[in-house]
Amino acid sequence: MLERLTDLFAQRGASDYIRSDNGTEFTARKVPQCLADLSVNTLFIEPGSPWENGYVESFNGKLRDELLDEEIFDTLHEAQVVVARWRRRYNGEAFGFSVRPHSSLGYRPPAPEARQPWTEG
Repeated sequence: MLERLTDLFAQRGASDYIRSDNGTEFTARKVPQCLADLSVNTLFIEPGSPWENGYVESFNGKLRDELLDEEIFDTLHEAQVVVARWRRRYNGEAFGFSVRPHSSLGYRPPAPEARQPWTEG
């Protein structure tokens, strides 16, 4: 994790703050010390308050619903290939535009919904 953060800071500059949950990757001794050395403050969400980190919680839910609950991985390589394929679909990279299915639309992508005429219920 520190290696990736260092790469990001080198490319984009260090952030003033990093908001995260209370996972071990952010509460281990090395990460907070490294961030403090770089003058990056940490903001932790309250335990049991997923709404404070809505984007991540939404992503985690989609990852679990659309991929992890549907697959059994026999090897690390298989997991890497399947997750990479899902990530490209999720980000719209496979099609050149976002086709991300939206759960409230019956797992259809939002773009076609925008082109359909609006009718009153």
